Parts: sequence; structure tokens; C-alpha cells
Amino acid sequence: MTLEAIKYKSGQLQILDQLLLPTESKYIPVAGVKDGWSAIHKMQVRGAPAIAIVGCLSLVVEIYDKQYETKAALATEIGEHLQYLVTSRPTAVNLKLAADDVKGQVESLLANETVAVDGMKQEVIKAIEYMLEKDISDNRAIGDNGANVLVKGVDRPLKLLTHCNTGSLATAGYGTALGVIRSVNQRNLLGLYIEITRNKHSICNPHILTIPEHVYCTETRPYNQGARLTAYELVHDKLPATLVTDSMVAALLSSRKIDAIIVGADRVAANGDTANKIGTYQMAVVAKHHGVPFYVAAPFTSIDVAIED
Repeated sequence: MTLEAIKYKSGQLQILDQLLLPTESKYIPVAGVKDGWSAIHKMQVRGAPAIAIVGCLSLVVEIYDKQYETKAALATEIGEHLQYLVTSRPTAVNLKLAADDVKGQVESLLANETVAVDGMKQEVIKAIEYMLEKDISDNRAIGDNGANVLVKGVDRPLKLLTHCNTGSLATAGYGTALGVIRSVNQRNLLGLYIEITRNKHSICNPHILTIPEHVYCTETRPYNQGARLTAYELVHDKLPATLVTDSMVAALLSSRKIDAIIVGADRVAANGDTANKIGTYQMAVVAKHHGVPFYVAAPFTSIDVAIED
């Protein structure tokens, strides 16, 4: 069972405070838009997909129990809240795109004379709540598609490297790049993480003993998302993993048979250029030097077609 970083039900929102991980697992309430903005800005929630979902869900919490006299009043409040939320993390295109989608829906509902104010509010809430469900579905599709590429023609355990955090803590669930790794693991191509009971004379189940060095994650300075969050997720899911310092990547690729590097993306330009956490570029350069395939796993919501390159 993967981690649940976002808990939402019927206008109630809680998030796992990622600034406290891995030493403390604490869920904090998000009581409205101001809390949502603060959580995103302080990086209590991070990861482009998760930022968009938490931001929009904080809007749902804000308007959930309020009554509005007119559709125009509701539309104005929603627009102001969305404009404010986008300023919490300007580099995260997912939040801006999600906000634009909500604004577009609001404008359409505002123009539809057959929709009353309460119906308009419920339609907006329903659409935002669906974002949570859809993100998990999209992530599983990314995981399956990525795994299909990585395991094609392979009948042995893979050694994979990832950077930053792109798992359940960065999304609504499952993850993007880390979701690919999870999907590979489900096909038994990462090896098994098994607790072996030892005694003086034997090892239980020796035929399934495996070396747990198949996933490598970088610490990802200066915020240490890899050391604090990705390693936390890998241990939680009992995936065979080793944490390495950022400066060890070149040595790792030269001394170990790394089959592929998979990273996420903060933003992807129209031509495929990718912006991601610091350290990603040097990993790509070193990967090319050593002939290691380098993949970016991201949803369509991370693509900004307005930016050419």
C-alpha cells in the first residue's frame, strides 16, 4: 500500500506535512485558501501535480459551506482565490493550468442561464474533486507505460536511478517517475525486499534471497527531497533501495550497471525541453556520456505549450 499524502472527503482536507518527514508523519488540516497557499509556499506539500490538487481542493474547502446570493458573486470569489493561489508557486505550471480550467468552467456556468447558483457551486466542486481521482489514474497509466518500455526484452532485475521525489508524496498517489519504478517492481524485475530470519545453521527461504541494491535515489540538495521523501517512500513500500549523494552519480554510472534513469518534471516546454529540480541536468549529461537511457515521466498537465523552448 502506497503512502497517502492528501486526504480529502466532503469538504475536509488534510495533507501530510512533508517538512517533518521522515522523522515525523503528521497530517495538518487545510481550512481554506490561505492555508492552501501557505502549505504550497512553505513546501509542506510539493510536487507539481500535488500542488495543483491541494491548491484547488483548498478552494473547495473555502466555498463548500458558504451560501452565495448570485452566480456573479460566486464567480468573482472563485476567480480571486485562484489568482491568489497561483502566486504560491509560480514555477508549477500544473497549478496555473488547473486554475485556468476551473476559471473556464466558471465562465461557462455563469453564462448558462439554466444553472442556478447552488448548481454552479456543486459543478465546480465536483470537477475539482475529480482532479484527485484522475491524477491517480494518470499516474498508474504513466507507471504502466514506463514499465513497458523498461522491461521490454528484459528477464532480469533492473537497476534504476531517480532524482528528487516523484512518488505518492508529489502527486495524488502512486507517482510519476517513482510510479514507473513501482510498476516495474510489480512485475518482479526489481528483486524482492525480504526480511530473512537467520539462526546458527540456516537461512529461511534461501532461494528467494536477493541483493536489495536495485533502486538508487539521490539526496537532492538543498531541500533533500530524495533523502527525506523518496527514501522514505521506498522504505515504506519495501522496495530494494540505496540512497546516494548527488555527487556520486557519475561514479555510480561508471561502476554499476544502471539500466535507466527516470525523473519527473516541473514543467515541459512545447519542444520537449524540461525544467526539473537542480541536479537533473548534470545527471542527463553524465547519462549520455555513459550511454544510460534517461527518461522523463510526467503527465500532460506538466506540458506548457505556450513556452516554445
